[in-house]
Order: sequence, then C-alpha cells, then structure tokens
Amino acid sequence: MLVCFYLIIFLFHRVSDKLTPRQTPQTPLYPNDSISVFLTQNGSYSSLNNERSNPRKHILLMATTRTGSSFVGEFFNQQGSNMFYLFEPLWHVEKMVTFEARGANAVAASIVYRDILQQLFLCDLHVLEHFISPLPEHHITPSLFRRGSSTSLCEDPVCTPFVKKTFEKYHCKNRRCGPLNLTLAAESCLSKQHRAIKTVRVRQLESLRPLLEDSRLHMKIIQLVRDPRAILASRMVAFSSKYENWKKWAVNGEVPIEDEEVQKLKGNCENIRLSAEVGLSQPSWLKARYMLVRYEDIARYPMQKAAEMYRFTGIPFTRQVKEWILKNTQGSKESGGVYSTKKNSSEQFEKWRFRMPYQLAQVVQKVCGPAMELFGYKLIEDPMILTNRSISLLEEKVFHFTYL
Repeated sequence: MLVCFYLIIFLFHRVSDKLTPRQTPQTPLYPNDSISVFLTQNGSYSSLNNERSNPRKHILLMATTRTGSSFVGEFFNQQGSNMFYLFEPLWHVEKMVTFEARGANAVAASIVYRDILQQLFLCDLHVLEHFISPLPEHHITPSLFRRGSSTSLCEDPVCTPFVKKTFEKYHCKNRRCGPLNLTLAAESCLSKQHRAIKTVRVRQLESLRPLLEDSRLHMKIIQLVRDPRAILASRMVAFSSKYENWKKWAVNGEVPIEDEEVQKLKGNCENIRLSAEVGLSQPSWLKARYMLVRYEDIARYPMQKAAEMYRFTGIPFTRQVKEWILKNTQGSKESGGVYSTKKNSSEQFEKWRFRMPYQLAQVVQKVCGPAMELFGYKLIEDPMILTNRSISLLEEKVFHFTYL
C-alpha cells in the first residue's frame, strides 16, 4: 500500500507531461501543456504586469470537518468577480487514495496534498484529472465535487450550454450549465485577481512551508478552529453511520479511552494544536501569512471577524460579501440543514451543548485538553453547566498575528 502512495506522488510530478489537450468544440487546441504560458503568449494574462503594484493573493482556509468552514469559505466565494474560489478540491484525492493517519503514509499524503494545492493555486486545474472518477474526457467532467459551491465555476464563460441527458451530481445551484470544462475553468482562474481554496484535508501547517516560500505565490493561511466537543456533536449528526460506537457509548455511559476512534480524535486535536502553535509562534516563513480564528467568534461577530480576515488578506471587503453575511447569519430557527450555510449564527454555535451527553463531553476534554486550553474552550466538571446557556464555555481570547 505504501508503494502505491509514493507511486501516486511520482505520477503527480509528471501530470503536466501526461496532459495532452485535444481539440473539441469547447476545448481549443493550444501548443503547450502549460496553460499559463498559452495565455501569456496570447495576451490574456495581463495581470502579470500588475503583479508588483497589486500582488495577487492566494488564500488557504485550513480547517477540519464540521468547523463551519463551508460557511466561512463563502466569505471569499462571495467576494466578487476578482476572486476564484475552490471548495474542497482535495476531496477527489482522498477518494481515490486512502491515506492512513500516521507514519509514512501520513507523510505521503501531506506531500501529495501540498503539491496539488500548489498547482491549483497556479491554476493548473488539470492536475485533478487523475483523481476524478470517472476520468474526464477532453478535460470535461460532470463529476467535480461540489462544483455549485464555487461561483467561479458557475459563471460565464465557464458555464457552458446545458447538455440534456447528462447527469451532473454536483451541479450549479442558480443556473443550468453543461459539464465542467477544466480548460475554461483554468482560464477563468488565471483571469482573476485573487484565488482562495477551502480544505479540511491538510493535517499539519508545517507541511505547507514550501508553498509559503514559493515566490510565485503570495500565500495567506487562515486556520479555522472550533470547540472539539461541538465538532464531535456535529459529526455524530452529519455522519451518523460512522459514529455508531459513539452513540452506543453515550447510551451505556462507558467510553474505552484506548479505542481506535477515541485515539483518532486525540490525534486530530493534536494536529490542530501543533499547527496552531507553529502559526502563532510566527516563524519567519509565516510572518504576516498566518491567522487563527475561532468559529465561535465568527458566529457571534460575523461582520467584524470577516472584516478582520479581509484586512489580514489585504483584499477589499466588498459590499457583496457584507450583504451575503447579513442575509445568511440571521436565518430563522428552521432555516438550513446540517450542510447549510444559512443559519442564525449567534444561536447555532451552542446548540451542541443540548444534544451531547455529558460523558462524551468528558471524553473529549480528556483527549483534547491541551488544544482546548490553547484555544480558550473551558472545561466543565458538572453536567448541569453543560446545558446552562447563561454560563459561557468560551474564554474571551485574542490571538495575535501580523497583518502586513
């Protein structure tokens, strides 16, 4: 299995050589496999001339599942016509190759994820073709995960005419488009002033160091964290079938601390904590490039926190984003579902306290204590406190970072 992982890496570094564009009605033939060279030669990549005076920003929203990352990602997706946003492109890689959480396989995963992110930030979207199933034909696919979560992939000219009898599971939400043409998407990416990617699959911040040191990228990393008790409660609802053991433990009141699933939770918390400690220490390669933000603070003060994030990235905080935030943080109690980005944010972030059994909260505190202390999540020793909304489980905490 390990050999397979390194074979994937070997193939990845040769992806550019293996992509041979073929002429189709929607995919123009060009003489070089590097789309950036093609567009530069044809005058379409004019923003290169503006790079020094108005540098392009590359933003990575780094999180774990059920931390509110889809909601926060919309802060950038809704930015406007000068932003190219991708929602979880690494999903395809994880589906194609199963990486174990520890040891050499974890190292292999971090290398693959890092290098693919690098290519995506450079608008080489064709790099995903080896991981999309079924394989794209002529660089066209109906199977890109959550395409509809990226405004850039659903606007002209990327939105090609609708094709009847072609099933696209992750279709655009507000208009009917044909299957995604990755060449057109790459051209759109190159034409945008800024690029942002949301991912929950990067485990260690330090693995991204080569991206921060790549002179072609002006990288900014925003690490999103959330109370691990809330994360577990949310995952037990969203991924119910994968948490049968946790539900049994909640009923019988006994949780085997050494169980693999509990240790996996501990490992996740440690990865998050270690990444945050690296980021907050502001090493030279991360100076003015890293920001830590708690989901709970965004839920309580969405406009303020969004403004801080935009100030950190150096990108204008547009009226379009502000309007989206106002519209999507004041929903009714009935609005949205587990994957919705439209909720009453000030109420949502504490709902977990009323559906998580106290014994499970204790287990999370035991294995995630160091991370909770770092991020300012209060530990509780009384089950009555858990459901007492008048008692906050959140310390008022300021995380220092450099804007410029």
